[in-house]
Amino acid sequence: MVRLEKAEGGIPMYLADAIKLKQLLLKQIDKLLEEVERVAFIELEKDEPLPTIQSRSLEDIEVELESIRTDLRRLDRLVCEANLRTVVETNDGPLPLVEAMEFAIQLRAQARMYQDLAERPKREFRTGYGEGTAVIKHALYDPELYRLKARDVEKRANRIASAIEAANHRTEIDFDASRYM
Repeated sequence: MVRLEKAEGGIPMYLADAIKLKQLLLKQIDKLLEEVERVAFIELEKDEPLPTIQSRSLEDIEVELESIRTDLRRLDRLVCEANLRTVVETNDGPLPLVEAMEFAIQLRAQARMYQDLAERPKREFRTGYGEGTAVIKHALYDPELYRLKARDVEKRANRIASAIEAANHRTEIDFDASRYM
């Protein structure tokens, strides 16, 4: 288990949970911004007096927003640090999580390119550009070979993604999420 150094005294949580919490905090910020619109303005008839009591003030919402944004920045920093410090073993050697994530993305893109090439015909007959001539577009590669390459590269990406997922569930960060989870 990879454990990061204690920071500012929170309860450790797993990196996988931190990623989910980040999304939750972003949703809470969106909801609070919507609430700002509801409490910042009121529509009244011309001579109707302003209400003296509101359920929450604009200042209350601002304080809560600032607190969540502070936690989000701290959580983001801790996730970034964990992504740099945590190393996963791959067939291509040990890689920090951040690099392994990018590598998996690149491998998936490469596999899609290979699969696209594999799905193309070896020869494609096209109509000519005038005078009824036949044009044949020839693939200068073997589509079956690229189907196999696509499968192999996809397997590599899946193995790395699996190692990343495992690391996300064993890497702890020092963040107290009890306010949110």
